[in-house]
Amino acid sequence: MSARRIGGAKKPAKPRSKNKVRTPGDFPSREDILAFVAENPGKAGKREIARHFGIVGAARIQLKKMLKDLGTEGLVERRQKRLIRPGDLPPVFVVNLVARDLDGELLGEPVDWDDEAGAPPKILVLPLKGKAPQPGLGDRALVRLSEAEATPEAEHTARVIKVLEKKQDAVLGIFRTRGTGQPPYLEPIDRKQRELDIDTQDTKDAQDGDLISVQVVRTGRYGTARGQVVERFGSMKSEKAVSEIALHTHAIRHVFPGDVEAEAESAKPVSQGKREDWRSIPLVTIDPPDAKDHDDAVFAEPDEDPDNADGHIVYVAIADVAHYVRPGSALDREAHLRGNSVYFPDRVIPMLPERISNDLCSLREKEERPAMAVRMIFGKDGRKRSHSFHRVIMRSAAKLSYLQAQKAIEGVTDETTETLVDGVLKPIWAAYEILKRGRDNREPLDLDIPERKIKLKEDGTVDHVYVPERLEAHKLIEEFMIQANVAAAETLEKKKSPLLYRIHDASSPEKLESLKEFLSTLDMKLPSSGGLRPAMFNGILAKVKDTPQAHVINEVILRSQAQAEYHPDNIGHFGLNLKRYAHFTSPIRRYADLIVHRGLIKALGLGNDGLPDGIETKLEAIGAEISAAERRAMLAERDTVDRLMALWMSDQIGATFQGRIAGAVKSGLFIRLNDTGADGFVPASTIGLDYYRYDESSHALIGDKTGETYQLGDSVEVKLVEAAPFAGALRFELLSPGRKGGKRGSGSKRKSFVTRSRRPGGPSKPPSRTGGRRKKPK
Repeated sequence: MSARRIGGAKKPAKPRSKNKVRTPGDFPSREDILAFVAENPGKAGKREIARHFGIVGAARIQLKKMLKDLGTEGLVERRQKRLIRPGDLPPVFVVNLVARDLDGELLGEPVDWDDEAGAPPKILVLPLKGKAPQPGLGDRALVRLSEAEATPEAEHTARVIKVLEKKQDAVLGIFRTRGTGQPPYLEPIDRKQRELDIDTQDTKDAQDGDLISVQVVRTGRYGTARGQVVERFGSMKSEKAVSEIALHTHAIRHVFPGDVEAEAESAKPVSQGKREDWRSIPLVTIDPPDAKDHDDAVFAEPDEDPDNADGHIVYVAIADVAHYVRPGSALDREAHLRGNSVYFPDRVIPMLPERISNDLCSLREKEERPAMAVRMIFGKDGRKRSHSFHRVIMRSAAKLSYLQAQKAIEGVTDETTETLVDGVLKPIWAAYEILKRGRDNREPLDLDIPERKIKLKEDGTVDHVYVPERLEAHKLIEEFMIQANVAAAETLEKKKSPLLYRIHDASSPEKLESLKEFLSTLDMKLPSSGGLRPAMFNGILAKVKDTPQAHVINEVILRSQAQAEYHPDNIGHFGLNLKRYAHFTSPIRRYADLIVHRGLIKALGLGNDGLPDGIETKLEAIGAEISAAERRAMLAERDTVDRLMALWMSDQIGATFQGRIAGAVKSGLFIRLNDTGADGFVPASTIGLDYYRYDESSHALIGDKTGETYQLGDSVEVKLVEAAPFAGALRFELLSPGRKGGKRGSGSKRKSFVTRSRRPGGPSKPPSRTGGRRKKPK
């Protein structure tokens, strides 16, 4: 199915200027409603439509049905609680400033744009009002759509809210040598850039094939541009070099400015002061074995209140980052720009300098640290009865890994855990048992998507790929953190404090319809009665558990989900099945959590370092910025893994592998290998001798004459024919024949698109790699 775009390359038809004035009870037509949505993009919800047209009483039911029908037909889309037409841009979004028009005005393109949808629309970007620093070419800016008229060169007009990043002057590429007497040159990573001769005065000892960054310099006003080596990252086969490409490509900040480092280094440890003393509570950290920044610690004990028999008290302490990172400081500005930490296979780009993240804020074993803590009381049914927040000084009783804690509770102890089992770990696990009851009653979306990890050698190259076991210890910490996050959202909401929610919308009607069509090809049906709930998806997942279809069904349901984001307006969290949710538990690595901490500090009178006055008007923009930063980080992490896998497999050309079809598009098939999880592409031009049609409803390529079918989820054998490490791409050739007799199941109404058959000549160009890629969980 073609990906939906957030804007349109074609300018939408101009809506009428005014809606007809109606009297209450005169029900509007579909055209009236569509016109109102067009005139109020991102502002028209069911309530606003009802108010505008005077719809009251039972007529609101008819309105709800009409809006549902319009969504199913693809005439409107829902963004949070507002409606927009397909092809409309959201009210606030991020643009790359890519050109200037004939009048010298800046033109931008949306950052979140699917290349498969065609060319992105051009946005005329109006400057910031006042004397604030103005954006320039190469910058990114957060903009708000304007009602100003579009121009011949731009489909939309928007005004800058804030400049996000400055352009990067360094050019990244591969150091290449020529013959004797000729200068070396730069082979740029970005194919849009030209090759560049390199100044030989100081090459930083770069060798042919090394990744380097260069500064473009000229020998005179009109001299030839040359590259001056700024940094050598080493062999392209190392993880550091590969991740450097991702940092450059996605413009991720990874060098702390001097004033930020200086502010971090000048920070001093916290004394108890007016903080509550929690040093006697045996809180423990449970993290991956190689973790350096420990931002959460937990403990639990039975509740001795006779009115809460068999209930438990759960303590969650979180690093008090807000004490060190004050609003408006250099540290705060940098954390805001970064939005979050970025995690590569053997390298972390932290949101905060190590002096803060790995030292002063990290809840180290046996060391006193400041924390924001929550004390939660649960009944035996798993429901939270009450909670309270505290600003404390604590001392972690032990640093444990997930596996270490799991083994200890199963009876295999070591020097650290043998003294903790009875007094610490068993009470924690007992509390988790009752929290599981509450979770089971809540019925969140229960996807089972194995997460593959890359193990590197000492030289930074890939050693092997593995799937870490998901332990009960992981689930325990996850549930404790979820409950602490809910408590934070509830407290701030009750105090009417400004708040950035973590929101997750339900699946759009279009994605839901696509899912239903695919399930029908497997003779499965998504329940249609009642409102959409995670339990409906869980029912399907339960039916296919431990079957050959389990993996593909999990993947397809994941793809049908909306993407979670940060926003000051609450719509709940669909995936977790929660009415309100906020991120509180990871302020070392997420800026959203720091905002929540500051909100709690101010709302509860816990200090003078809480949210600043006037933050309410800025939260929507902040939410958009850090949501965009989160997506950039995910793309950078994924691209790095893809490049490492392509490098690792580049010496296996001609080898055969077992895999599954992970996606089908008009131009070919995406394949995921069973052993490594590596993704590659099979161009349709190399499949069989038939004409293949892309069947949208069944996610399959089907031969016109033979009926030979390749469908999402099918097991296949493939041969690796090409590896492109710079692009992180693999190309395969299918060795397995397709299934005869068409797609699985009875199917539904088919939407078909002619694709290519085998032709003499070279391989076809693969499409955008987003088509069949797995999207990260929310």
